[in-house]
Amino acid sequence: MYLQFIEMAKKIKTVNLKTFKRQVGQKRKVLTTFLRGIHNRKVSRLNQRVKELDQQAFQEIDCLDCGNCCKQMTPTYTKKDIKRISSHFKMTEKEYFDKYLYKDESGDIMHQSTPCYFLQRDNKCSIYEIRPDDCRGFPHLHKSDFKNASTINIQNIDYCPITFKVVSALYDQIVNKK
Repeated sequence: MYLQFIEMAKKIKTVNLKTFKRQVGQKRKVLTTFLRGIHNRKVSRLNQRVKELDQQAFQEIDCLDCGNCCKQMTPTYTKKDIKRISSHFKMTEKEYFDKYLYKDESGDIMHQSTPCYFLQRDNKCSIYEIRPDDCRGFPHLHKSDFKNASTINIQNIDYCPITFKVVSALYDQIVNKK
């Protein structure tokens, strides 16, 4: 069992955010164009491919080593999230909203600032068990229809090494036929 753990730990790559940002800068335009045009392509087993690439990426990249999503982005809250989390802190929903949240121009409820209030130094979430649903599903690659999630994925390639890895690999499979 211990040897399996060591082997698994060797597979997990440390995320260097400076290197990641440089890689995104080099490939962002081509990946964004690819994602914007993905709905025009006929790709066999697209959702299955994305699911497989997502699973591979999660085996290779440790989110706790990165935490960039929590450092640079804010989740979108639902009313159920606010109710659940405010209750945990023994606050009213209004108190919680006034202290931590705001409604953006499109009506989404977001954190007032980044990094996330609940991100700890070790990149763990202090409210992990009750975190917002948006956080639970991040980076949203497992959505049932990848083609319809291109806007989300375009945004996430800038912040999430897993999204960047999956979209880059998908691009290679489809465009470069690798």
